[in-house]
Amino acid sequence: MVKSFQGVRVVEPKKAANPILVKDHMSTNLVTFQPEDSIDHVLEMLTKRKISGAPVVDKSGELVGIISEVDCLKEIIKGKYSNTPSFPGSVSEHMTQNVITLSPDMSLFDAAQKFLELKIRRFPVMRDGKLVGQISLSDIIRAFPKLKSTTW
Repeated sequence: MVKSFQGVRVVEPKKAANPILVKDHMSTNLVTFQPEDSIDHVLEMLTKRKISGAPVVDKSGELVGIISEVDCLKEIIKGKYSNTPSFPGSVSEHMTQNVITLSPDMSLFDAAQKFLELKIRRFPVMRDGKLVGQISLSDIIRAFPKLKSTTW
């Protein structure tokens, strides 16, 4: 019979890992549009900046909607039927007005779940009623490979 003389082992509790938050992975240098901007302008900026959508703010900086490539497609189709090579429609005519926003302090895992549930490609990030950033599905996807097993 073999006896151990190591005594009682004390297992140290795992340290709580810092939560992985939206604010650590969101974009803060945002392109924004105003409701009176033309779809021509939106298409030019989306193409130039290689983005697929952006928040819409009024003159006081309040979030009033979000415009995406899919929203712009409505104006493009309308232009095809009227044989118009330009797209003079306004952002206010095509933007999504009932915008779902996220908090910068939301867990990245909870945000990922929102993307799955709602099938939305981007969420404006709001703190105290102010637009502070935007997180996209691409931001979420880029964040996870960088995580280490200890922070998972």
